[in-house]
Amino acid sequence: MPRRLASGSRLVIATHNPGKLVEIGDLLTPFGIEVVSAGSLGLPEPEETGDTFIANAALKALAAATASGLPALSDDSGLCVEALDGAPGIYSARWAGPAKDFAVAIAKINHLIGPNPNRRGQFVAALALAWPDGTVATFEGRLDGHLVWPPRGERGFGYDPIFQPDGEHLTCGEMEPAAKHAISHRARAFHQLVAACFEP
Repeated sequence: MPRRLASGSRLVIATHNPGKLVEIGDLLTPFGIEVVSAGSLGLPEPEETGDTFIANAALKALAAATASGLPALSDDSGLCVEALDGAPGIYSARWAGPAKDFAVAIAKINHLIGPNPNRRGQFVAALALAWPDGTVATFEGRLDGHLVWPPRGERGFGYDPIFQPDGEHLTCGEMEPAAKHAISHRARAFHQLVAACFEP
């Protein structure tokens, strides 16, 4: 049985990505959790040496929990494109380069898909909640859809402007934040986390 976080607990969000910090912070608002980012604590970003989203989320959360002495929540997420055999997958952020320029990564994906009619893909998010004693709980959610070209929308971050979820007429880059949060891969993993680890 996973350990639970009570209202008023302090939680490190193990990310240096401002977009992820805002999105995860929004999801945590109803639970009375005090959120602090790994970046604001000056914690280094560990090298992501795992070969799955779950493995990378766990190692980031454990590193932040150990360094801070507080429970830590980490997300590892990315875009898996069927026509590219699941790439960029766990390398989604790295495809954007050191400057984190996702316009470059988006253009690369479109170029590599080329004339292939299969533009199916999935956003996958793994969440890991770790404690300073090494305890860790992990959860994974996914959102299926297809890739559009040209990119549409200025909202969201990362690959959102080219990803149109199944059943939607807008890309994640065009959606209002509340609408995106309601269906996102991260939200789906988060619902599992809440059911297992948050005080009702």
